[in-house]
Amino acid sequence: MNGAELLATLTASLPDLRGRLTAEAPLSNYTWFRVGGPAEVLYVPADEADLVYFMKGLPDGTPITMVGLGSNLLVRDGGIEGVVIRLGRGFGEIKIEEGSRLRTGTAVPDTKLARAAADAGIAGLSFYRGIPGCVGGALRMNGGAHGSETCELLVEARAVDRQGNVHVLPVGDFHYAYRYCGAPADFIFTEALLQGVPGDPAKILAEMENIAAYREEVQPIKSRTGGSTFKNPPGKKSWQLIDAAGCRGLKIGDAKVSELHCNFLINEGEATAADIETLGETVRARVKETSGVELEWEIKRLGIPA
Repeated sequence: MNGAELLATLTASLPDLRGRLTAEAPLSNYTWFRVGGPAEVLYVPADEADLVYFMKGLPDGTPITMVGLGSNLLVRDGGIEGVVIRLGRGFGEIKIEEGSRLRTGTAVPDTKLARAAADAGIAGLSFYRGIPGCVGGALRMNGGAHGSETCELLVEARAVDRQGNVHVLPVGDFHYAYRYCGAPADFIFTEALLQGVPGDPAKILAEMENIAAYREEVQPIKSRTGGSTFKNPPGKKSWQLIDAAGCRGLKIGDAKVSELHCNFLINEGEATAADIETLGETVRARVKETSGVELEWEIKRLGIPA
């Protein structure tokens, strides 16, 4: 089934859908690397109720892939089969609750969440200023930076499963570890409740500014990149292993290992997803050869080759 056929099937099956369906949507528009093929169909739900309706009426066997802001994502050049779901404005609200809590939609960018917390005088969320993603991605990857992780703040989260059922998961049901989430893989997170502590807005903003300045100094944040490429092995730093393997500045096509921070891969212009993935695998092989350590991808790689 091609994108047009799948779109026609979905439109006929879901007459009351309020969200947006697009056939053969170019996913390179939604990833920070600016590479990758199309989604057969891209679905942007209007809100949680629309997502529930969609999941309940989705024809059996239709593949589903969830994407966020595309910051930690590599979509292969052949694109993604089936339906790609990307949450939009209907999941972008932040509410401040009593007891230094924030209830946030999962499409909210992490940096916006950090700013909302600072404005409300809620400390403990400043590290989100250093994570280039959205709340949903932070939930799915136990996103963290500067010594803090999502698992330390999460109280509970709402999610919709493949059958359209809504779940409320306490933090214990996530079985979090370093860059790992044990919640069911088919759950689509729609809302999170986070616990901070009272703080002084001026001090919180100053901390966020320090984080932003540090990122700009040591990371290629103005380049087309996917953030940290590999997870840090226990007791080691990936960038140090990559540097020791002689990979700083290594290139394949227009894909390059950043010379500023060599755990970042960058697209210098016309790189393909294949160039970037091949470069990453070359780095992994050289690190394995020189140190015996097998690096694990932190960037999510989705889709099929060209």
